Amino acid sequence: MLFSSDRNNIKALNSFLMIKSRIVALLGLSMIALLILTCGPASPEDPSFKSEVNPNFQQEAKNPEFIHRSVKQLTDVIVNDIFSPPVASRIYVYPSIAAYEALRHDFPEYKSLDGQLNALQNVPQPEQTKEYCYALASTHAFLKTGKFLIFSEDKIEDFQNKIYQEFKDLGMPKEVYENSIAYGNQVSDHILAWAKGDMYNETRTYPKYNVPQDVAKWKPTPPDYMDGIEPHWREIRPLVIDSARQFLPPPPTAFSTKKNSQFYKETMEVYDVVKNVDEERVAIAEFWDCNPYVSHHTGHVMYATKKITPGGHWIGITSIATRKAKADIMKTIEAYTRVSISLFDAFISCWDEKYRSNLVRPETVINSFIDETWQPVLQTPPFPEHTSGHSVISAASAVALTNLFGDSFAFVDTTEVEYGLPSRSFESFYAASEEAAISRLYGGIHYRPAIDYGVDQGKKVGQLIVDRVQTNAKRMGAKE
Repeated sequence: MLFSSDRNNIKALNSFLMIKSRIVALLGLSMIALLILTCGPASPEDPSFKSEVNPNFQQEAKNPEFIHRSVKQLTDVIVNDIFSPPVASRIYVYPSIAAYEALRHDFPEYKSLDGQLNALQNVPQPEQTKEYCYALASTHAFLKTGKFLIFSEDKIEDFQNKIYQEFKDLGMPKEVYENSIAYGNQVSDHILAWAKGDMYNETRTYPKYNVPQDVAKWKPTPPDYMDGIEPHWREIRPLVIDSARQFLPPPPTAFSTKKNSQFYKETMEVYDVVKNVDEERVAIAEFWDCNPYVSHHTGHVMYATKKITPGGHWIGITSIATRKAKADIMKTIEAYTRVSISLFDAFISCWDEKYRSNLVRPETVINSFIDETWQPVLQTPPFPEHTSGHSVISAASAVALTNLFGDSFAFVDTTEVEYGLPSRSFESFYAASEEAAISRLYGGIHYRPAIDYGVDQGKKVGQLIVDRVQTNAKRMGAKE
């Protein structure tokens, strides 16, 4: 039972609650109005995306320049960070494979490298219920993988920020962008996990090169007397060849300082070529030098010049060839991938022989036994002589590019222009590889057998890759 005073209190309480609810409602409406006035008209959550979707964004995203520019950025970082030629080949190959695997879903005639490359299995597949821009996924997979393998990550990150905004500016939906980045992440993570098993990390802890007393064996050379580079590279897991020893070249000529010996004759050929070298041969030697770290000594002052690696030069030629051929984005990344695979396995094959035969360089022999004042045209690289790395990797690359573009693909090689050297013209990829090989004799850093045997070694590596690895089955048939 309620007393009259209780009823009055209840009425008063109800009146208060009604007034309070009206005040709260009015405040809520005021806040909404304030937000509308502050924010203005409705806009996309992320202002970096265009408000309207471009129906042609997929086609516009397939511009090969996105890949070309990404590869060039990676090359620039490799030069900046001064990676050795074998290590640089590793930095090129894994990003290229990641890009290939992410992009091929837009091109059904292209086959996965899953199961074709040693230990590569179960590459992640995109979800059928989602829409992707595979060109973006491919670019992201390339850059993320590359960033993990170099030192100057900030240089890749700055480039990423710029190029990803360009993809957004094409007018793709935010959901497609995010799906593509996520898929690129999946592919990159898988490729990096696969790369981790190639023995690279383990070989970082192996002993340095031990300088032998034998006069026939390689010793560090002036002016810096650097330690032997990558004496354990033969331990790196190859991608296609069965092992580092699969294509053993003939051994070098037996060392001898007797004037009637074959080795002495080969040494004197190097000596005489440099003594009588003309401007054209110097130009050839310098064009193909591709020494990532050339030191200069003037009195007590020393400085270094950074340059592209020999593998980087052939990646540059790949860029030139695909642009001249007006290759679409898929054939472009196919070319980068096939060339980088050839470079990678060619370096493993070559380095296996280098540290097995462990032959002394011409500079050391000539200074010790013939002419102590003689100097080569080029700075002698810090690793054994036999076989010639340029000969092996150039021949392997020429096989790969000839397989894609033909025997008579003429081109102007402008790769070295940014390093202060004029361009050179070639009638074919083999012509370029042959000049790269003989340039090492003109430079005074290789005997002739290392060049000739090296060319043969590289061709065998390159041809095996052509025979075993299928990419565009529709173009090449069931087997390339």
